[in-house]
Parts: sequence; structure tokens; C-alpha cells
Amino acid sequence: MAQALSEKVRNVVLVGQDGAGKTSLAEAMLHLSGQTSRLGTTADGKSNLDYDSEEIKRQFTISTTLAPIRHRNVKINILDTSGSDDFIGDTIAAMTAAETALFVVDVVAGPQINTVKLWETAGKLGLARAVFVNHVEREHANFSEALAELSKAFGSRVGAVALPLGVDSDFKGVIDVIQRKAWLGSAGSEKTAELPADQQSAVDSAHDQLVDLVVEADDTLMEKYLEGEALSQSELESLLHTAMLAGLLVPVFVGSALLEQGVNLLMDAIVDYFPQPSERSAYAAASGEDVTIQASSEAAGFIFKTISDPFVGRLSFVKVLGGVLEPGSELANARTGRKDRLTQLLEMTGKDTEAVKKTEAGDIIVLPKLTEAKTGDTLSASGKLALAALPFPTPLYPVAIEAANQKDEDKLGDFLSRYVETDPCVKLGRDEQTHQTILTTLGEGAVSLILARLKERSGIEAKLLEVKVPYRETIRKVAEAQGRHKKQTGGAGQFGDCWVRLEPNPGGGYEFLDEVVGGRIPKGLIPAVDKGIREALIEGFLTDDPFVDVKTAVYDGSYHPVDSNEMAFKQAGRLAFRNACEKADVYLLEPMANLEVTVTDEYAGTIMGDFSTRRGRVAGTSTDESGRTVIKARVPYKEVVTYARDLRSMTRGIGSYSVEIAGYEEVPGDIAKKLIADYQARREEANK
Repeated sequence: MAQALSEKVRNVVLVGQDGAGKTSLAEAMLHLSGQTSRLGTTADGKSNLDYDSEEIKRQFTISTTLAPIRHRNVKINILDTSGSDDFIGDTIAAMTAAETALFVVDVVAGPQINTVKLWETAGKLGLARAVFVNHVEREHANFSEALAELSKAFGSRVGAVALPLGVDSDFKGVIDVIQRKAWLGSAGSEKTAELPADQQSAVDSAHDQLVDLVVEADDTLMEKYLEGEALSQSELESLLHTAMLAGLLVPVFVGSALLEQGVNLLMDAIVDYFPQPSERSAYAAASGEDVTIQASSEAAGFIFKTISDPFVGRLSFVKVLGGVLEPGSELANARTGRKDRLTQLLEMTGKDTEAVKKTEAGDIIVLPKLTEAKTGDTLSASGKLALAALPFPTPLYPVAIEAANQKDEDKLGDFLSRYVETDPCVKLGRDEQTHQTILTTLGEGAVSLILARLKERSGIEAKLLEVKVPYRETIRKVAEAQGRHKKQTGGAGQFGDCWVRLEPNPGGGYEFLDEVVGGRIPKGLIPAVDKGIREALIEGFLTDDPFVDVKTAVYDGSYHPVDSNEMAFKQAGRLAFRNACEKADVYLLEPMANLEVTVTDEYAGTIMGDFSTRRGRVAGTSTDESGRTVIKARVPYKEVVTYARDLRSMTRGIGSYSVEIAGYEEVPGDIAKKLIADYQARREEANK
């Protein structure tokens, strides 16, 4: 297979809301370029790109897939991504591998919430941006209204480079505004034709708007234009690339992916004026330096996606940053220091792979079976290059998970451990206090996918449980009590006797003091008292939650020269602590969360009102650089365990937030009574 040089490569990521037709557009590009013999579609489950069983079942893209397309001797790497919040991390990672983000927007629905959020992400990543208005053959399609919505959502730099020739059932083709010609026909039979006379005025208007947008990219041509001279066709065409690269132009295309209309015009534009890999804004190294794509640099790349293939094993999707990669090349992982000798270089189209002999800076390639490599790792010949961490969203939706059948717990643990290695937006942890395995993801859809994968690949099922909140206990008063343990069984007995004092110790944790004088308790047995108290601290008193911030002192006691031993004094210490708790006014503490929620003004009141229903306190508000309202609040963690889901519902997906568990506060009396009653009920049930 002929290898594409870096200047003969374009990397374009398709982003936008689910249902806008991203996958259909990629399928049309594959078909029209002759790389597939049929037009794959998601609706009938025969997509070349949405090939996964869960994608077929759910009929939307879950995982980024690669579609290398060759058009006019240029390799166009299309990255087809998910538009769902639950899988947005995979989408953002794919965006880091591209130079251009092509936003696919439904002509009727317009730019929806996730599309707008990803638009902002593309800007932060320094990507060039373009739009493809899809489904123009749909009922109620109105391109003028859609273009107005794009301008409203994305700003004044959007400009139509294509117009529809009719809409709805009258849709016949598209008009190339730049070349002033029509593309007629469909299903791969598009042909160019003269511009219809009745479209001349609309094309002139769109053409003038384009000139107004792109002329700012060249001072000389701008001066000429301002003096009243018209730009030549060649001058306009030369400006498109520069203007798009500078963010002065967001070209808007139009068509129908299902009818394969407007797609050839799009592919021509990608070749003609979309940015090349070497023109992408610099990547940030972990050291803070800029890293640009250069053929003359050492062989290097970064992994932006990892999948586990049941037949091939682990596959790493790599954006090549420099040099040449070929079988036999040796790359070192900056994170692990491990070196890998490349055995194969694969080009993937959906699930299909084809070996290639080499690849160069700017391209995207798939490497199998890299040792201990994972998403976000940087590979280089020297092992010294390390990019800054990829901008993944923080997973904030926790669930407790356990095997439906207890004998499958080990299998569940093995599966989840392997799964989190391939998905940076899934975290796995164990809460030793509540004895729960906690799986944290971006949302319910991600959890549902994990359960489906578990059953499909491991043949076992798991059940989800409510996440238990790790409460604490502490004391309000100073209290003293005796602990006396005496046991006689015929031979040597057990005897331990101690007096202890408990004191509140706010913020000081647990302290143990030895205040025994006169040998009332032998020095060698004092640590046993401490050990018994420590065990009682873990057991809890009101519930089974551990104590915090208690200072204890053993100050008196007695012993038997034969029957006293460590076991006896450990039990005495435990009894003394529990007896003292009867007088120390024990109360419950709950973990508190500091939240920072960012929303548009229209939802600010809703969010602040909701905090009051969650026993929260608003600490303040401010405005961020985008004009959104930022609300800071302190809320009991129990009330915001599922906040990721709740915020999405309250704000229709617009809101975002961060959360930090910060300290403990006293549980209100009525809630404490319920927690204690629930604990006692569980104990009674367990003792039956």
C-alpha cells in the first residue's frame, strides 16, 4: 500500500449530537471513495464503522472508529466519534489527534447542547472548525434558518461554501459557492452543471459574505478589496486555507449523507484547504514546551485510544508526531520506561485491519500488543518526550458493583481491572470502610455498557447497589469509665482491669496516653489497652461507622500476677471505651462535598434552589470567561452522590461541575436517628 506523506494527510474528527448523521457521513465518504462496495447504514445494523454489538443494538456510536479515505491522492483520516455525554471522553481524545473538527448538524434540529460544548472544546484544543449541515432532504428542512442558528451558536465567522438546490422533497443537489457551479444527482452519480439562473442572487450573496470573512487573512488583498477592487477566483481560493487556519472562516457545507449528495464537494474541500498535520497548533509537553509535528524530528507518537480486540489483543491508536515508524522500529514509553519493538503497523477501517510498511509524521496508525501502554502515553525513540495529560473529563458518577453470583467475584474484578486500563474515564476503587467496590464513570450509559460487555465477554452478570456513604462517629464530652475483664475456666484464667478517659480531639485524630503510675498496670500490658481501644474505634458505637478525633488516656487499673495477659487487657480496653461512650455524648458525622457548578444564567436559580433541598449552603457565585454563572456550594456528600445525573436532567446537559470531598460535619438529629435505626434493624436481621 502506498504510504501517505505528512503533507498528503488530513486528520478530521466528526463531532456533534447523536442522530445528526456523523457515521452516515463517514460511510458515504468511504463508499464514494471506492473503499467500500456498499453504503453502510446504522439503521439496518450494517454499518462498517458502528460494528460493535452494543452500537448495533443501541443504534448510535459509542466508541471512536477510524476511516482512512483516499481522495485525489490524499489520505483523509476520518475519526467518527460519539455524541453522548456518557462517552464524551473518547470523543475529546480523538479530537486531540485531528487538525480539524467537522461538526455534523441536523438541518432541522440545529446545533444542540453537546455540539455547542464540543465546539468550545475544539477551540480550546486549537482546532480548525467546519460544519456539515446534514439531512437537508428531511421534511421541514430550511437551510437559511439552520445557517442563522449556526451563526447564533458559533459566531459570525460561519460562512456557507455550499448551498442546497432545493430542500425537503425538492432537494436536487448542492451548489458550490466558491466555484459557482451545481452538483446534481445522488448515490454516487453526482455531476457538475451550470449554475441555475434562479440561484444566481443567493450564490452572489453567499460569495460576497465569504470574501468579507476570508479577506482579513491577507493584508495586501484586504487593502485591494477595501479600495473597491474585486478578488480574482485564484485569490479567493488561496485565502480559504489561510483564513480557516487562522479561525477567520468556519466553512459550512450542506448535503445529505444518506443520499450521498454534497459529500464529494466536502472531500474536495478537505483536500484543497483544510489544515495539514504540520499546521496544527502545538501540543504541550509535560515540561511545558511546545511540540509540533515535524518529519525531521525523532520517531514519536502519542496513544489517544486503546481497545481490546478478542482476536488481535490490545490495539493502540497512535498519532505520529515525528519521524518514520515501520516494523522493527523501537519506541520507549515515557511513563513506564519500557521499550517496544514494533512488529506490525495496522491501518484500520472500522474493525478491518490492513498491515502497512511504514508511516510518517502527521498520520494516524494502529499498533498492536504494546507492553503496558495505555491511552495518554507518549512513545518516542529516545523515551524522553512526554506530552501533557490528555484533557479527559473527570468521571463523577459512582455506583457500587458486585457479582450476581458470589463465586464470580474474582472474574468480575479481573474484568473491571482490564476495562479501566482501556478507558481513562472509568475509575475503579475499593472503599474499605463500606466494603464496596466502586465504579465511577461519566454516566448511566457508560455503566450500562460495562454491564453488557461483562456479560458478553466474561459470561457473568453483576448487580448495582446504592453507594454507601462513609459516616464517622465522635464524642462531644469528656467521659471516664472502667473496663474489667475476668474469666475463669478451671486453669489459668484471664484478668484485666483498666480505667480510661475519653476527650474530644477536633482535627487531631486518635491519640492514646499512658497516665498510669505506681505500677497499677504493668508497662508491658499498656499497649494491649491501646489495641483494644483501637478495635473499638473501628467497630463504632451508635452504628458500625468508625470513630475519629478522640483522645484517650488509661490512668488506673489493676492486674493479677498469673491471670493478666495481653488478651485480657485488650478486652478490658475495649470494654472501657464502650462504657465511656455511654457518657461521652457520641454523635454521627457525615462527609461534606464542596461543589462548583457552571451553568448559563437561565439555570442559576434552579441550581441554587435545588441545593437548599439537598441541605446545602451556597457559598458564593461568580462569572467565568464565557459569561456563565459559577455557583459554589457546600453540600452533604450523601445528597450529591448521583449529582452527575441530576445536573444533566436539571440543565438539559448544559451544566458542568467539579466536586471535592472536604471534611465532616455533624449529621442532623432526625437523619441520625434514621441511620441508627437502620443499623439496628440490619443487626437484628443478621442475628436471626
